[in-house]
Amino acid sequence: MEGLREHSWPVVCSVLLHGALAAALILMTLNFTTQRPSGAQPVPVNAVVVDSQVLHAAQRAQEAERERAAEQAAAKAAAEARAAEEAKAASEAKAAAEAKAAEAAREQAERAAAEEKRQAEAKAAAEARAAEAKAAAEAKAAAEAKRLADARARKEREDELQRQLAQEEHDDAVEASPLRDRYIASLRNRIQNAWIKPPSARIGIDCLVEVTQVPGGEVTSARVTQCNGDGAVRQSIENAVYRASPLPDPPDPALFQRNFAFRFKPDE
Repeated sequence: MEGLREHSWPVVCSVLLHGALAAALILMTLNFTTQRPSGAQPVPVNAVVVDSQVLHAAQRAQEAERERAAEQAAAKAAAEARAAEEAKAASEAKAAAEAKAAEAAREQAERAAAEEKRQAEAKAAAEARAAEAKAAAEAKAAAEAKRLADARARKEREDELQRQLAQEEHDDAVEASPLRDRYIASLRNRIQNAWIKPPSARIGIDCLVEVTQVPGGEVTSARVTQCNGDGAVRQSIENAVYRASPLPDPPDPALFQRNFAFRFKPDE
């Protein structure tokens, strides 16, 4: 419609020329086909004379107009085709760019995931190595501590054995010396000096007394087990033991005995 409006005048001229040509052809045809009788007077015909140059010019103008219209239509079609091709190319380029961007994003994501996995594996491996090293160090330290503890315990046992052996040798030496007899005599004298003789006591009293003491000489127990005296004599002897507490210290610690027994003979 826009092409018709742009070329309305040439179209009108072309239509008028075609109408004139058609009228001329019709009149000529009627003139040749209709014959009048001989001798008859020719009938006057009202005809329009069209100049052949004008007709040719009109035909050339019409042809030029059709060519211009065809060229314009071809140019428009070519422009539309180019626009469609450019739009298609742009769409394809956009799609290719989007696909390329998506592929790049996917590859980047895969690289990031692979790097994260690698870092996680490296971290796990490092932690495993650290744990193994720590366990090995702890095991080594535990083994060294056990070795030292065993050596210390063995040394302590050896020292204790040596001490016991030395103590036994010392005790045996002290027991074999006159110190023990002098110590027992001092205990007996201390108790006999603390004895208060009861009225029923007679000459020749001989009693076996068992005594329990703690370090420092404090008496915790005194009991007469054998005696030739009566109950009053027995009780007086036990009272004398408690009265003599604390008992004298031994001249050597090896002579100390928690439980000891002695013969109570006040007349000797």
